[in-house]
Order: sequence, then structure tokens, then C-alpha cells
Amino acid sequence: MATATPSREAGRLAASTPLSPTRISRLQEKQDLQHLNDRLAVYIDRVRALELENDRLMVKVSEKEEVTTREVTGLKSLYEAELADARRVLDETARERARLQIDLGKAQADLDEATRSAKKKDNDLAAVVSRASGLEGQLNKSEAALSTALSQNAALTAELADVKSQLAKAEDSHAVAKRQLEAETLMRVDLENRCQSLSEELEFRKSMFEEEVRESRRRQEQRIVEVDSGVRQDYEFKLAQALQVYLENAKVSSEINDKAMGTAREELQESRMRIESLGYQLNALQKQVAASEDRIRELEEILSAERDKHRRAIEGKEQEMSELRERMNAQLSEYQELLDVKLALDMEINAYRKLLEGEEHRLKLSPSQSPRVAVSRITGSSSSRSSKRKRVEAKDVPEVEIGEGQLLVSEEATASGAVTISPTDMDGNAVTLTNETEQDQPLGNWRLKRQADDSDEVIYKFSPKFTLKAGQSVTVWSADAGVTHSPPSDLLWKSQASWGTGSDIVTSLINADGEVRASIHDLLSLIWWQATTCVSV
Repeated sequence: MATATPSREAGRLAASTPLSPTRISRLQEKQDLQHLNDRLAVYIDRVRALELENDRLMVKVSEKEEVTTREVTGLKSLYEAELADARRVLDETARERARLQIDLGKAQADLDEATRSAKKKDNDLAAVVSRASGLEGQLNKSEAALSTALSQNAALTAELADVKSQLAKAEDSHAVAKRQLEAETLMRVDLENRCQSLSEELEFRKSMFEEEVRESRRRQEQRIVEVDSGVRQDYEFKLAQALQVYLENAKVSSEINDKAMGTAREELQESRMRIESLGYQLNALQKQVAASEDRIRELEEILSAERDKHRRAIEGKEQEMSELRERMNAQLSEYQELLDVKLALDMEINAYRKLLEGEEHRLKLSPSQSPRVAVSRITGSSSSRSSKRKRVEAKDVPEVEIGEGQLLVSEEATASGAVTISPTDMDGNAVTLTNETEQDQPLGNWRLKRQADDSDEVIYKFSPKFTLKAGQSVTVWSADAGVTHSPPSDLLWKSQASWGTGSDIVTSLINADGEVRASIHDLLSLIWWQATTCVSV
């Protein structure tokens, strides 16, 4: 009988070589097929031996049939027919049981895969929602700035309209004052002409009166000779009185004309002052209008620049989100193809295994032993600070034995800033953060969140003034870890007994704005090894 020999050297090489999850799945399927082929070889050898033994027995039976009676032959034929029917029923029952077990395994695998896919999609949805909330915040800020600029523009437009109305009123006042000035100028010219005419008339009358006085004197002198001296004095007195009255009338007329000219000059001076004042106001309003128009043009340019910037930012974010969706859809398609292939192989392997187990049970063959091989811890990490490229590396971890199996820890870490989260402490004692840059990173009011399986979230909040130095690490210990509080490298969370344990652990670092800056996701699965084959539970 051929026996299967375990390949421990191949197991050790597989444990020390960096492998992707897809590669590990392929190796496991290959080992399953190798193990089943070994068992098939054992089964074939056993069948051949049984066939030889059957041939030998058939020869003996043929020899005995020659000496047996027809009754014994009839009974034997009847017995063989009943035995064949029983074997056929047993084979059909075994095949039905194997089919049911295959269906059960397929349903369980579908359930597990659907659960993992749902968790992964929930995480992706949370990340997309967080990113969308960030983009909505930026959009709200831009809209607020836009509304502020629009309100300023509306206020300046209203102010410009007010200034224009004041300018129109000032121009109307200026036109009225100009018309008044023209009227007063014409009035002044008319008054000056009248004054000049009155002066000339006064001079003319004065000269005429003087000439008349001289003529009267000459006549009176001629008459004086003829008249009496008493009459002469009487005429001279009357003449002096008439001259005095005429002079007083001329003086009164001259004073009236002087007052009218003074009043006209004062009105003209006031009109000139009003015109100058209105001119100054008009110049000031024109300057204010020009400044308002310049400010409006400047605000319109700023508003246009903000709109362009906001539009470019939205286009960039939409393009980034579309790229993320395309990458996610591509990964989902790849995972779906791999899942279809894996399910098909699992179904074939399970059917193969059930058939072999049924034949081994029917032929009473003992299955081979199940040696263990080493298990590796697979970690994946990505960082948006560098090349945004995912790296997968294998790290040896202490063996965790559970009967004939081990625990497989799948770890995926991401970081979008200076701080990264160290590999998870599966005992739930601590969480470690590391600043891998050359600059200090303030962690004031940042939160460290962990969720294990379906338990409640555990959230630790840093103090407002806490800063993680360049190249340094900080560890937040739970109360049951037995570590003393020693800042800034060791912080003790006195109110929390444990960070939590489980098979699905997600740890996130969230900044004060609610953005996830780093995260790490750990999945634990139990691996059972049989010969060169591993079975994931």
C-alpha cells in the first residue's frame, strides 16, 4: 500500500516566503489535489489488490461451482443480486450524502464570503462617506465664501446706486445753480448797465443843472442890475433852496442805486460760492463712484477666480472619486473571478474528497495522518504620503496551536499622513502610533478608535496639547496591561480595562475634523493542515 509523505520543507519555505493571499489559496488548492492524488493512488492499489484477490476467489468459486448443485447456484445468484442491490442503495446514499455535504460547504462558503464582502463594502462605504462629507464641507465653505462675495457685491451695487442717485441730484442742483448763476449774471449786467445809465444820467442832469444854474445866475445877474437889491436876495434864496432840493434828490437816487448794486454783488458772490461748493461735491461724488466701480470690478474678478477655483476643485474631487470607484469595481471584479474559481475548485475538491472517503469507508481503508506546517502572518499596508502603492510582506509570528491547526492573521494597514498604526496587539493591551517623518505631528483632540467584531466602539481622545515628536512612538495602554503612566511615550488609559479582542479588529486614527488619517484591519482565521493540504475554517 502506498502512503503519502508530508512535505515539511515545502511548508517551511512557504512560511518564510512573502506570499499574496491569492498565491496562498493557489498553493493550498495544489496541496489539496496532491493529497487527494496520493489517496487515489492508495485506493487504486487497494482496488487492484482486491481485483487480484477477486480473480483468485473467482477461480476457486468456479472450481467449487462444478461440484455444487443447481440449488446452491440459484441461492448464490439470488444472494449476489440482493447484495448488489444493497451496494447500489448504499452507493446512492453515500453519493447523496456527499452531494448534501458539498451543498452545505458551498452554502457555508457563500455565507462566509458574503459576510466578508459585506464588511469590506461597509468599510469602503464608510471611507467613501467620510470622503464625501469632507468634500461637502469644502463645498459648503466655498458656497459660504461665494454667498459672502455676492452679498458684498449686492451691498456695493446698492451703494453705487445710492451714489449715482446722489450724483444725479447733485448734477440737477448744479444745473439749477448754473441757471441761477446765468440769471443772476444777466441781472448783474442789467443792474450794472442801469447803474451806469443812472450815473451818466445823474452826471448829465448835474451838468445840465449846473448849466441852468449858471444861466440862471447870469440872467439873475442881468436882472439884479434892474431889480431891487431886496428882490435879488429873495431870488437868490429861492434859487439856493431849489438847488439844495435837486441835489438832495440826486443824492437819494444815487444811494438807492448803490444799495441795489451792493445787493446784486452780494447775491453774485453767494451764487459763486454755491457753484464752487456744488463743484467740490460733484468731484467728490465722481471720485466715490470711480472708487466704487473699481471695487466692484475687483470683487467681480475675485468672485470669478473663486468660482473657477471651486469648479476646478469639484472637478478634481469628482475625478478622484470616479478613479476610486473604477479601482474598487476592478478589485471587486477580480475578487469575484477569483471567488468563482475558488468555489468551483472547492466544489470539485469536496466532491473528490467525499467520493474517496466513501470508497475508503466502504473498503475499510484508514486515512493518512495530518501533519502540521508553519503558518505565516500576512500584512498589507498602503500610505498616501508616498507612492500610494500597496505592499504585501510576510512576517513570522509565534505559532498558536489549537489541536492540529494554527491561526492565520491577515492585516491591512493604511495611512494618509505622518502617523501610522503599528501591528495590532491581539491581546487588547495597547495601541502604538509612530511618527515616521522628520516633523512633529500635533495630535490635540485626535481620537483613537477600535471596534472588535460586533462589540461597541472603544474611543480614546488625546489631550489638546499633545504632540508626537518626529521619529518617535507613543503607546496607549489599557488599565489591565499593568503599565505605569509615563508620557510622552507611554499613556495609561485608566478608565478602559481592555482595547478589545476578536477575529475582526479595526483600529482607526481620526483627526479633530473627523477625517480618518490612519487605520489597520486584522482578520483571524483557523487553518487545519492535513499532509500537504490546509483547510481554512
